[in-house]
Amino acid sequence: MPEQKRRGIYLLPNLLTTAGLFSGFYAIVASMNGRFEAAAVAIFVAMIFDGLDGRVARMTNTQSAFGAEYDSMADMVSFGMAPALVAYNWGLTDLGKIGWLAAFIYVSGAALRLARFNTQLGTADKRYFQGLASPAAAALVAGLVWVGVEYQADGNSYGVIVALVTGLAGLLMVSNFKYNSFKELNLHGKVPFVAILIVMLVFVVVATEPALVLFIVFALYALAGPINTFRSVDKVRLEHVVGDAEDEDADFLKEVDSAKEDKPNK
Repeated sequence: MPEQKRRGIYLLPNLLTTAGLFSGFYAIVASMNGRFEAAAVAIFVAMIFDGLDGRVARMTNTQSAFGAEYDSMADMVSFGMAPALVAYNWGLTDLGKIGWLAAFIYVSGAALRLARFNTQLGTADKRYFQGLASPAAAALVAGLVWVGVEYQADGNSYGVIVALVTGLAGLLMVSNFKYNSFKELNLHGKVPFVAILIVMLVFVVVATEPALVLFIVFALYALAGPINTFRSVDKVRLEHVVGDAEDEDADFLKEVDSAKEDKPNK
């Protein structure tokens, strides 16, 4: 008789996914108790675990369909529900319907972004994300809350700004703007010694004002998609911004590459 395949799940990657899920859930509970700084930090911690689980699974050859689905469910909590509820509890409650609508736009954007990402795993260009990745969108919203708490700002006094940032982050997730995935970076090769010094300097800068630096970094990254799109194509079409752009991806990337080739070397 053929040997039956052993059933079960891989512990280590799913343990890291569970840690990320716990961080997202903790962020929601902390915001309900008025501990907004802890809530924002928990979302960034969830980002760390989200980055680790997939890499650990690939390094240990423990990828599984269950792990992929579990990771998506955890991401929906940590980067979909948690940032929206943290932003709502901090600065959107006084806006009434506008406040919860802005939060819902973010939640629905995250859900659509994750669903689209899962359906394009085998066909998408690995150099780019289609739309702002949900962890980056979560970092943008959580960073705004963290900065506000750090500088002792009353979130409800800046409710319009919070609503704009939250809603815009949700719309960017379902946009067709291309964001660099940085997956082409070779982390196994050798680098000059000065690169280590630069990394150390980056850590020092982040450590001095983590809330402000992280918010600025992810805000610039969120703006990079629209800016690169408008700069890289001769004529911006609707498919470059929103809609079903699966058939347009190849043409878009060709336009980006040809635009880079046409630019003179400096």
